[in-house]
Parts: sequence; structure tokens; C-alpha cells
Amino acid sequence: MTRRLISSGSTFEQEVGYSRAVVVGDWIFVSGTTGFDYAKMSIGEGLLEQTEQCLKNIAAALEQAGSSLADVVRVTYILPNGAEFPQCWPLLRKYFGDVRPAATMICAGLADPRMRIEIEATALKQRP
Repeated sequence: MTRRLISSGSTFEQEVGYSRAVVVGDWIFVSGTTGFDYAKMSIGEGLLEQTEQCLKNIAAALEQAGSSLADVVRVTYILPNGAEFPQCWPLLRKYFGDVRPAATMICAGLADPRMRIEIEATALKQRP
């Protein structure tokens, strides 16, 4: 079974030694992804802005892997302030409302105090 590495272009991937996503067979494992906008090289201040950017970053990685958010089977949300999680629900419904992956929310500190959310996903490519 082949193993393919997907990169977002983030310098952290090289510095830390990880990939944005790893494709093994029909499985895609997307690393914890923050709301960092790689096109602008910035991160928004608001939780909702960061949540949407996380999902766009994950969608871009899945697209590079020949997949999409519709293939996500498992998602983990990590927030420093768990009490803020309900604010994300409308956006999560927008992206995952029809997909309804298995999900977990964890409250934990993140690598940078500007980060308000990190999202990790696992997808299984649909066969035609």
C-alpha cells in the first residue's frame, strides 16, 4: 500500500517533521489544522474566522488527496476554551451537517496563544 504525503506549504511541517495529511490507500489522515491563512500568512483574531479557515485548510488538503469534506468519517476539535465551542456549531453544521462524522471536542492549550481552535480529521475516500 502506498503512502503519500500532502503539504500545505507551512514552514512548520518541515521544521517539526510532519505532513498536513498522509494518504494510505483510501484513508486520509489530516493533521491538527489551525486557522492560519497561508495565502496571507496571518491568523484571524475571532474564533469563527479561525474555525472557517481551519475547515478551508482541511478541505484543501483533502482536495490534494483526491477527496473532500464529504469523505470525513472522524473529526476532533481542540479548543483552549471549551465554553466557546457552541459558537462554532453553525459553521460545523454548514460544513458537516450532511456528512455527520464521528466527533470529539477536547479542551487543551494550543501551540500559540493566538490560536482559538485546532481541527483534526480522518477521511475515507468514497469508491465510485
